[in-house]
Amino acid sequence: MITDTERTTITLAHSPDSDDAFMFYGLATNKIDTGGLHFQHLLKDIQTLNEEATRGTYDVTAVSFHVYAYIADKYALLPHGASIGDKYGPVVVSREPAKAEDISSLRIAVPGTLTSAFLALKIYNPDFEYEVIAFDKIIEAVESGRCDAGLLIHEGQLFYEKIGLHKVLDLGEWWHERTGLPLPMGGNVIRRELGPEIISQVSHWLRESIRFSLANREDALAYAMQFARDMDVALADRFVAMWVNDLTLEYTDRGREAVQRLLLEGFERGIIPKRPAVEFAS
Repeated sequence: MITDTERTTITLAHSPDSDDAFMFYGLATNKIDTGGLHFQHLLKDIQTLNEEATRGTYDVTAVSFHVYAYIADKYALLPHGASIGDKYGPVVVSREPAKAEDISSLRIAVPGTLTSAFLALKIYNPDFEYEVIAFDKIIEAVESGRCDAGLLIHEGQLFYEKIGLHKVLDLGEWWHERTGLPLPMGGNVIRRELGPEIISQVSHWLRESIRFSLANREDALAYAMQFARDMDVALADRFVAMWVNDLTLEYTDRGREAVQRLLLEGFERGIIPKRPAVEFAS
């Protein structure tokens, strides 16, 4: 076991997105006294975070729930910090009007094959052509005609209609209609070898950071704006509210069930090669 006397620096990797920046505001700006623990923040895009997690690179990292199926031997899920959409989620959009039943005939730009959005779309329809494109280039790929449609996982979910794109399918709406559950996108995991004492401390401080941000929303949002990719304050506030909410502070039984259900269905449909053991740290 690694104790707090042997290890005081915790590498904490997360995306450079406004919702993650909001969530980690308290820790990143040293607004919270974490005692003997020092958090070293590393900002990476979600595709890189997923890939690095398979190698066990960071002590704590944000990941897509999809990739958790491949790293459960190295990492446990922390009980705080999830991005879970309740009746909303990633959206498939197209340049020309299309319906959900047309997905098999569309070439779809996707943000990565280990994203939860990709997993959910494959559960919905396993038979479609796709191209992996950086998440912030997907709208451009659809507008240019490079792809017929795109799977949006970030702020494009909020303004695609204003730029003339058409909704084909909201995966969060579909998932809720089908299961009654929210759709889990990403969470934070921690390396098991850190041991129960350090894991407990990290879990506590992560929850305190989220609580601090929610209690100091205006300041936390102002900090997050530097990562908002040209969004105005109102749009950034909407985006943050979608993905940092009560389920972020605590999964609840419903949120945990949703994670289990998503990964189990991925396994049962042959998308995930082995049945994942979903385990939450205490």
